[in-house]
Formats: sequence, structure tokens, C-alpha cells
Amino acid sequence: AARGPYLGALVGRYANRLAHGRFPLDGVGHTVPANDRGHALHGGPDGFDRRVWRATPAPGRHAAVRLTLLSPDGDMGFPGALEVAVTYRLGADHTLILDYEARTDRPTVVNLTHHAYFDLTAGQDGLAAHTLRVPGTRYLPVDAEAIPVGPPAPVDATPFDLREATVLGPRLTPEAVAAHPQLAAAGGYDHTWLLDGAPGPDGLRPAATLATLDGSRAMEVWTTEPAVQVYTGNQLDASLTGTDGRPLTRHRAVCLETQHLPDSPNHPEYPTTVLRPGQKLRSRTAYRFPHLAGA
Repeated sequence: AARGPYLGALVGRYANRLAHGRFPLDGVGHTVPANDRGHALHGGPDGFDRRVWRATPAPGRHAAVRLTLLSPDGDMGFPGALEVAVTYRLGADHTLILDYEARTDRPTVVNLTHHAYFDLTAGQDGLAAHTLRVPGTRYLPVDAEAIPVGPPAPVDATPFDLREATVLGPRLTPEAVAAHPQLAAAGGYDHTWLLDGAPGPDGLRPAATLATLDGSRAMEVWTTEPAVQVYTGNQLDASLTGTDGRPLTRHRAVCLETQHLPDSPNHPEYPTTVLRPGQKLRSRTAYRFPHLAGA
């Protein structure tokens, strides 16, 4: 179960936001209870982050655990009984792999992600001491309530151009945040990038690279998902402490949430999140730590 702002949580049934908690599916309207400024965030007030998952060892050469959950028909307003499984596996070369699977007995919408917060400085300097690279050429503009307001926009000549490793400190100063309406409304980054890179032989495409300023620590995120949500901990207010005992302050850490686009069921032009009986959702995200290679 999550603690506070989805710390380390598995998120569903629908990650990110559904405008006004409503969506159509096959001509029928569905409503999810609102829990964020009149909208449904991360599956509503009792999303998967609040559930106790069943954990069992997963077979294979490497250490792994399989988490399973049954979300009943009508759960938080979503149609269909949904069987969900997420396997955490430590692969070769210090890679952490998350495999998501889901099946349903009725048409439904599904968008799963992991809401881990990352700080590679071990709590010393926060995001100001990191670089971030996101290879997407387009991002999704949102309104003041984080709901998409139109088609994806090019990142060119905006603070959303992170195609080269970018020092986050100057991007997150009060002056820099206030200077761009998208950043000002969110208090930093809380936006979706569409991933353009071609998948490799393993089906994964690069989503993000986070590193310390001196490059001594780095993390690469690879995924089968079409997008990544970058959230720079804008709402962290020091009311919670991390496992190191330090307060979780604004811009202390970043979430790199691989997923489909927010509010997709209300935007037929977006990649679909509909899952139907007989189909199986499969998604993979891998976290690679190149500085540990060969260690």
C-alpha cells in the first residue's frame, strides 16, 4: 500500500488522470470517484496503491517476486473483473525488470505504472544535482488541473526539450518555473512525453536517463509503453520523511512513470487503453544502472 503521495506504489486501474472521473466505453458512460481537483487520479481514492497484493516467488534464474490482485467488476466504477500480475525481477547486469500483465472478463480500460521516486544522490542534494534526458520530441500540454488540453506539442524551444542530458537545477528554480505557464501551473514538471525511439530487439525503447552531475551514478529507463510521465515531486512538502530519515521536500526526487497517455479514454486519437475479454495486457519496464555493470 502507498504512503502519502504514492511513494513506491503500483498504480491502477487507470494511472494518471481521467477528466471529471468520467469516460465512455462502447457507447456506455462510466464514472470513477474524483480524488484530485474534481478528477480521478491513479484509479480514484481507492486505487491499486491502497490494496494488499498477494506475493509469491516467481520462477527463473534470477531473484523475482510476483504480485497478483483481483479487481472486481465495478471496482471504483471500472467495468469488468480484472486480474492483474506484476513481476519484479533482478536481471543480468543489475537490471530491475517490471513485467505487467492483465486480463478482464468485460471490456474495460487499463493503464498501469509504478510510482517510485528516484534520487541518485542518496538524499544529499535533491534534483538540483541531477541531469535528466528524455528522448521524446513531443509532450502533452495540460490545463491548471493537469488535464490534457489538445494534441501533443513539439518540445523545441521549450523547457520540455530534454533530448540532451539537462541539469535540472536551473530548470526548477522559482524563476524558471514561473517563467513558463505549463511549469508554473504544476510547480515543476508533471507532464507526459511521447516516446519516439524505435524499439530494440527486446521490444524496449528508451524513456529516460537520470544521472548525478558527475556521472558517477546513472539510471536508464526502458519500456514498451508509448509515454513517460515525469513528475518532479512538486507536492512534496516535508510532512513525510524518507527511509533515510530526511524530510521529503519539494523537488527532492523524480518519478519516471512509464504509461499510456492521461485521459486516453476521452481522446480516441490517443493510443488505446481498452482491454477486452480474450486479450492479455503485457507491458515491460526495465531500470538499468550502467555504473554498476560488471560490479
